[in-house]
Amino acid sequence: MPPAAADIAVVILAGGEATRFPGKLESDAGGMPLLLRVYRNVRSIGPVYVSANAPFGEKMARELDCTFVADREPGRGPLGGIVSTFESIHQPLCFTLAGDAPFVDRTVFERLLAAWEPDLEAVAAERGGLLEPLCAIYARETFLREGREELATGSGAVRTVVERLRHRRVSFPDERALAGINTIADRDALLGMSL
Repeated sequence: MPPAAADIAVVILAGGEATRFPGKLESDAGGMPLLLRVYRNVRSIGPVYVSANAPFGEKMARELDCTFVADREPGRGPLGGIVSTFESIHQPLCFTLAGDAPFVDRTVFERLLAAWEPDLEAVAAERGGLLEPLCAIYARETFLREGREELATGSGAVRTVVERLRHRRVSFPDERALAGINTIADRDALLGMSL
């Protein structure tokens, strides 16, 4: 039986430095900032939490009707952001996604949720045989326990945490569904934009 909607929070990871595309989350993604597009794609799933280390512009802050959580240990990558944000959430499950993934939406979430079973601790997307740990549903408490341990003693990779959990992978044959934007060229190609 799938979990109840009230048991799920949404976590958007928006704390990266974006060295290859500074300001990408506020850049145009088809008539709106990229992060706002991602937020609108998933806001109907449950309460949204955004992991972010820097403030966004005033317009973006007004549009994002959600809770912002700063990393307790900045510079620890996506895992640091996930752990800090999960510590602020009460729902038992968290749908986690990257803030630069403009096509991750409710359809992607529902495909992951359909694979969820009560004995699992994670259901993560897979693309081309590779785990996509920044598009997954996690059991919050278990991920927190393993994530804190990984931050303290390991490499700090989200993938490593997922491998420790009882998890299932869900393949997405349409690679575009999970695509992230890392450069201006990525954005323009994915969204059919040109300068």
